[in-house]
Amino acid sequence: MKNRLQALFQAPKKDILSIFFTAGYPHLENTEELILQLDAAGADLLEVGFPFSDSLVDGPVIQESNQVSLKNGMSLKKLFQQLEGIREKTQIPILLMGYLNPVLQYGEEKFMQKCADIGIDGFIIPDMPLPYYNKYWATQAQALDLSNILLITPETEPERIKEIDLHSTSFIYMVSSNSITGANKDLTNQTVYFERINQMNLQHPRLVGFGIHNKETFRNACKYSSGAIIGSAFIKHLKQHDTDKDSIQKFIKQLR
Repeated sequence: MKNRLQALFQAPKKDILSIFFTAGYPHLENTEELILQLDAAGADLLEVGFPFSDSLVDGPVIQESNQVSLKNGMSLKKLFQQLEGIREKTQIPILLMGYLNPVLQYGEEKFMQKCADIGIDGFIIPDMPLPYYNKYWATQAQALDLSNILLITPETEPERIKEIDLHSTSFIYMVSSNSITGANKDLTNQTVYFERINQMNLQHPRLVGFGIHNKETFRNACKYSSGAIIGSAFIKHLKQHDTDKDSIQKFIKQLR
């Protein structure tokens, strides 16, 4: 039986739209609400961020959402409580995204088991080295059918990219540029990078992240990948419009 991520990427579907948001932002108890609204609006995949006080790779927009979330009282324990029963209401693929430190504090084996019990499909932990994952996580993650989503950037060496492809189980997160999240780069400047990755004939599909913020950047990213990830632009939307259902529907529709 295919898991939700495998089914998504193996389906005859193009231009996959993944939305990231920080759990506990703008309000502590809106995690389930946002998941269900984004699913209804037409998102294909969700990345639910668990906050950390020192999120170095993130730009000011997501950093602020982390600070607000932590101030609101969000934690991994609280997030897992909020996600209990989510699979009774939606089957959209869900990843948890954050930094290794909160997971270490929570307990790594406990974290993976809880993800599996709730129905989370995998995780993105950018600061977890692949050798560390292979040594301490891989056996349990594979047994629980959890995907570890690995990142590549324009500076990632070809041999490293091949290694990441070898150890991936669903898709590769292709960072569009060497910048922080939310940087509104002109993605046409990354064409050489995107084409170089395509020519490598990797086994796994890619989603482009960082700098995707409107229909133009989404469509351009999709020319060179299976889809794209939008985070900072959606966090900005929440700051301006809160969790208003109609505004979220409009946000998703204007991307396609």
